[in-house]
Amino acid sequence: MEKIVQKTKLYLFDMDGTLYLGSRLYDFTKELLQQIRATGSRYLFMTNNSSKSVEDYVKKLQGLGISATREDFMTSSQATAYYLKQNHPGKKLYVCGTQSLIRELESEGFTVTTDLEQVECVVMGFDTELTFRKLHDVSYLLLTKKDLPYIATNPDLVCPTEFGSVPDCGSVCYGIKNATGREPVVIGKPSPLMPQLAMEKLGCTPEETAVIGDRIYTDIKSGLNAGCTGILVLSGESTLQTLEESPDKPHLVLQDAGELLPYLRQLPH
Repeated sequence: MEKIVQKTKLYLFDMDGTLYLGSRLYDFTKELLQQIRATGSRYLFMTNNSSKSVEDYVKKLQGLGISATREDFMTSSQATAYYLKQNHPGKKLYVCGTQSLIRELESEGFTVTTDLEQVECVVMGFDTELTFRKLHDVSYLLLTKKDLPYIATNPDLVCPTEFGSVPDCGSVCYGIKNATGREPVVIGKPSPLMPQLAMEKLGCTPEETAVIGDRIYTDIKSGLNAGCTGILVLSGESTLQTLEESPDKPHLVLQDAGELLPYLRQLPH
């Protein structure tokens, strides 16, 4: 662990299950972030959860006592907007997602419409405001417009809560596949796009970058796909059994991210 901490200049943190759980901040989180900054290294919060805009996340962290700005985030919503600009610029979107996701995409210059005849691309997010009407509309669009681009912000099957899990974007996408046979292009972790955009933003190499998260199939695989160090924490979804059964292996396994603290304290400040 010592060598990993010594070489890491950029920490990309998953949030829920890694730095907090639901509305409960882990005891180590504040000092961990402070120590990283004190050593001259950087961190970004990197989340697949597209139900909240960056502004929503800034408010959430501030409410938990963590100082944060828009520049501290790399979200699947931001990565989706980047992908759409590169591949489907100017297309009118049908968004099966929250109002926060819609505002995020509109702020990037996209037109979001519920007029099904005008729709040129479907975007599926983690929709905590999901209705059957949205599922109906997405199914209609994908079945009647065979070549319509279909994008999902993230593949997560579940979202952790204080009481267990609730269905996330990936589970809804499976339901849509059962109805339409269509599968989306998935943007968030495990795609390497988010770590790549983060490294480009802060001028760091994969050798200098670590992805820390509680899910092997999204967080860790995303880091591995981008050539970064993968650090799995067992404070969220993954267990030792999950690790044993996974074909993707992290470079380091910790009970929680607080185990990094003793090594960060030893670095020059």
